[in-house]
Amino acid sequence: MSTDRVKETKAKVRQETRRILKRFSRKRGNLIPILQKVQGRLGYLPRQAMLEIAQFLDVPSIDVYGVVTFYNQFRLNPPGKHSIRVCLGTACHMKGGYITLDAWKRRLDVDRGGTTPDREFDLDTVACVGCCTMAPVTVVDDKPQAKVEPTKVDGILLSFEQEREKKSKENQ
Repeated sequence: MSTDRVKETKAKVRQETRRILKRFSRKRGNLIPILQKVQGRLGYLPRQAMLEIAQFLDVPSIDVYGVVTFYNQFRLNPPGKHSIRVCLGTACHMKGGYITLDAWKRRLDVDRGGTTPDREFDLDTVACVGCCTMAPVTVVDDKPQAKVEPTKVDGILLSFEQEREKKSKENQ
């Protein structure tokens, strides 16, 4: 990313964060609601936003970072266009959930909690999605996929590629 674009992005993050902060008092107890609102608007919590929040609440930035990294509801990376969530609950674990997770990590070349460089996919895990009879389960864009083994990971990614090619042809 060019230097100008980085500056532009930081300025936009700063502006959006400040707009949200105007709705809150400077009480430290507002930290989590502020983080939730900022993430809701930006999709994640960039460094610049956390610095703005820390300054607004007059708390050390490490305290804001500590809260963000403690609660798994908060994201430090921008979300991908498509969300991949691998279930690691008991049934999925027993049926190979970690093998499925490894397959996703290899195919997407990202680790848990990461987003692909093209921002097409983000990958994370969940404790349980309540579809134990379908284990191992992967939730793709909020839709549970049953019995996802490494070969099915390839099939799911292939369907996204085919959809992308179809849209590309339509736009020509």
